[in-house]
Amino acid sequence: MESLGIYISVPFCKAKCTFCNFASGAFGLERMDGYVDGLVAEIAAARVRAAELKAELPGSVDTIYFGGGTPSLLEPKQLQSIFAALRREFEIAAGAEVTLECAPGQMSEATLEEAMAHGVNRVSFGVQSFVDEETAAVGRLHTAEACQAEIARVRAAGISEISLDLIAGLPRQTAQSWKRSLDAVVESGVPHASVYMLEVDEESRLGKELIAGGPRYQATAVPTDEAMTEFYARAIEQFGEAGLEQYEISNFAREGHASRHNLKYWAREPYLGLGVDAHSMLRKGDGAVRFANGDSLEDYAVGAGCEVTSVDPDEAFEEALFLGLRRNVGVRLGELEREFGSARVEDLDAPLRELVQGGLMCREGDTVRLSGRGRLISNEVFGELLRVAV
Repeated sequence: MESLGIYISVPFCKAKCTFCNFASGAFGLERMDGYVDGLVAEIAAARVRAAELKAELPGSVDTIYFGGGTPSLLEPKQLQSIFAALRREFEIAAGAEVTLECAPGQMSEATLEEAMAHGVNRVSFGVQSFVDEETAAVGRLHTAEACQAEIARVRAAGISEISLDLIAGLPRQTAQSWKRSLDAVVESGVPHASVYMLEVDEESRLGKELIAGGPRYQATAVPTDEAMTEFYARAIEQFGEAGLEQYEISNFAREGHASRHNLKYWAREPYLGLGVDAHSMLRKGDGAVRFANGDSLEDYAVGAGCEVTSVDPDEAFEEALFLGLRRNVGVRLGELEREFGSARVEDLDAPLRELVQGGLMCREGDTVRLSGRGRLISNEVFGELLRVAV
């Protein structure tokens, strides 16, 4: 049986970014103890829950990812409780990749020490920008200087697997300021970086202002879509020149430093999500089952608000196609054929030819992948393929 990846949602922040509508918030820290108790209960119930869904739950775990929110706000005793619960129910493999997301300046020395004592060996910093004016515009609390200090602190503690997140399209961002952020990532020497295009949810503060045309949250200073596309293309070029090769639409790494946990998502390997708004995918017969917890902290409880979706073979084929194409290595049609049958793959011939001729995809033998242009409009490309995939 495959090894499992575990995602743990920690929906607490010191301040909520203006563009964010994730299931997170600036709640009082006193609420975190009760939430951790809920996580411990959910971990204990995981095997029963999987059995009820008739899904396979691997007992061995080789990746754990604390995401948020700001998981680095967890207190040492809370980390102890979570890891103790995990070890009661699962075997954590030697050499497992254990990632902790962190907002710069929001992880105490005690939490860092405790995290490392339990196997945390990778830290992902939500930098978003190394330009103070841009981070301030969206409500981030850190400065570029604080980011550099945090990278140095984590390295000094013994963690070398460090990832930095940037967002292309923040209010007040320009080509010149974007280059400053890219330069800072390269100069830091980190082995991994992620670049996300700004996506503004209409229910976020910034999203409501974009609709209403108000001045408070810098909506008028958000770059155009064309500018964001140029920023993204510049990141691919500059990171590539520096040895941070793009391996997925939003992710870049030096050789051997790709996120093992995130690769599970794109390879459709099983993962278990725990906590508010956490998503899971487990094998079930010749298909899979996906389920997601509710997105309300107030209503969080084991199984509460859970949405369950069975993935039949046709849907599994679609997932294997569009998730695999997110990766730069692309998809091997022969592997798809062995798993899902030749008829489904043959149906792709015509749209693949059109997309290759249009410069949106590349084909080498039985391997197909998105081109550079195709990655810029990946959703449209996936739509063309999936329209005839089943």
